[in-house]
Amino acid sequence: MAPQTNPLLLPLFFLLSTSLPSTTSESAHPSYDNPSFGTVSSNPNPNPLNLQEYGNGQIIDITHVYQPDMPAWLGKTVGQVVFQTESMANGSMYNFSEMKIAAHCGTHVDAPSHVFQEYYEAGFDVTTLDLAVLNGPALLVDVPRDKNITAEVMESLHIPRGVRRVLFRTLNTDKNLMSKKECDTSYVGFVRDGAQWLVDNTDIKLVGLDYLSVAAFSDLIPAHLVFLKSREIILVEALKLDGVAPGLYNLHCLPLRLVGAEGSPIRCILIK
Repeated sequence: MAPQTNPLLLPLFFLLSTSLPSTTSESAHPSYDNPSFGTVSSNPNPNPLNLQEYGNGQIIDITHVYQPDMPAWLGKTVGQVVFQTESMANGSMYNFSEMKIAAHCGTHVDAPSHVFQEYYEAGFDVTTLDLAVLNGPALLVDVPRDKNITAEVMESLHIPRGVRRVLFRTLNTDKNLMSKKECDTSYVGFVRDGAQWLVDNTDIKLVGLDYLSVAAFSDLIPAHLVFLKSREIILVEALKLDGVAPGLYNLHCLPLRLVGAEGSPIRCILIK
């Protein structure tokens, strides 16, 4: 009998051979060529758009909006994020703001120094994370909704070798936990044996999940230790995955270059 090809591998190979959509057909800033550039619109109250999809659905933003009433880790809400220090409404020549935000707030990334003191002292902060891991083909999968991510669950997903980035959508998205004002410790995440199964049996180097921690609350530190010990796996947490079809995408994630930080807010998008 001839060996069967895993159906997930064919679109993956195709995705690896494709490039980003071309932007040469239209300017990124078409108004630059407009003689009225620099003038105020005739509409005194334009309505800015807060989109999740761009380019007719080709680009999907999977980053949560950072706002005061989003849940904070083991707290009630994040609180005010942006503080305006200069205001044109109050007579200043310009508007100017300052920002205060926790490193592990909203959609964010964990560095190895998050749970290993020796890595913290050695300088393995978010500036050392591999951008080649944070950007590239990724698989979005739906996880069984009735349990945490155990070794049994991982095995049941049949993720083929060669897949390096996986985004796990769970009951957290169905329950819309990131829209609640308090941290919900009943969220779904990896337990220790699920994390160990992933490390031992897959080629995954980026693990994404749809709540503030990839690790279940019951196995919070043990699962993090398994993932981050080798310094090869990057954890991206609190992804906005509602309404996104399962399948293969090009993933692009860029954390801030914060020297000394064990975590950072991150902007993540998917490209079909």
